[in-house]
Amino acid sequence: MFTGIVEEIGVVRSVQQRAGYQQTTVDAQRVLEDVRVGDSISLDGACHTVVGFDGRGFTVESVEETLRRTTLSRLRVGSRMNLERSLKVGDRLGGHFVAGHVAGVGKVLKRRASSDQVVFQIGMGADLTPYVAEKGSIAVDGISLTVVSVSPREFTVAVIPHTLEVTTISERRVGDPVNLEVDMVARYIERLTTFKGEEQPL
Repeated sequence: MFTGIVEEIGVVRSVQQRAGYQQTTVDAQRVLEDVRVGDSISLDGACHTVVGFDGRGFTVESVEETLRRTTLSRLRVGSRMNLERSLKVGDRLGGHFVAGHVAGVGKVLKRRASSDQVVFQIGMGADLTPYVAEKGSIAVDGISLTVVSVSPREFTVAVIPHTLEVTTISERRVGDPVNLEVDMVARYIERLTTFKGEEQPL
């Protein structure tokens, strides 16, 4: 479980294609402070398990399903990505509950800058539209953001200068893909209201 509050920007050191998965090593600093093999770290919003680490960074493995549903198949040496360690019991919840399960890849449609913020218009699949609500929460590349407006195939978010400074969203331009995770509460509500289970014999 994560909060969508990015701790630092990591830089990809290496990307290796294996049989059925991708192995990625990311150079970082802050997330290495207490890292252990088996820990969970969010990479641009996608939860991964640390399989190894050294004094400069850590290594994760992405299976084919993760590569298909996220932007991680596009990683190259030098790519920058948002990193967040998993939430500890008792930690402050500064953003919103983020599972690290990317629902789909969106695309930046428009970017409009002003003196105090940058507004991004992001396209999304029709399958995600029911879960995105005005003034609700959404994770974009692992960043907890508030939805300003929403229409059937797109939504807007306004990003403050601090978030632009400490995350990679400042680097996103029109046409760029982004990982999206919708509010998990909305998904569970839909499941509860639409599920029609069949009674099974004991």
